[in-house]
Amino acid sequence: MTELAAPHGRRRPIPTKAASAEPVAAALPTRILVVEDDFLISLEMESTLTAAGFEVVVVGSGEEALDSAAADRPDLVVMDIRLSGAMDGIQTALELFRIYGLRSVFATAHSDSDVRARAAPAEPLG
Repeated sequence: MTELAAPHGRRRPIPTKAASAEPVAAALPTRILVVEDDFLISLEMESTLTAAGFEVVVVGSGEEALDSAAADRPDLVVMDIRLSGAMDGIQTALELFRIYGLRSVFATAHSDSDVRARAAPAEPLG
């Protein structure tokens, strides 16, 4: 099992006493969208990321990922390249990047040069 460092999350500026008397908001957890059609792998990813302090949404297809991105507004996507359904992971990542500016980390065993070239326009993080 992979161990992940706890996220820094999105933080709001901390006002000084002179600037504001409002209470300081706690850091919000980073929301990660996991797109994985293998149930056991998605379960492990969700468990590991949740234990590390992330807020996790898991979907099993490219179409579900697009719907979830609109509803859940994730900060990052962990994407399987080979998905069942009409869209593979690269097509899905390209759409998520085009529509929402979302960056993806590809989690796959298939990383040949053709796959990397197809994925490059989505500006993947890994």
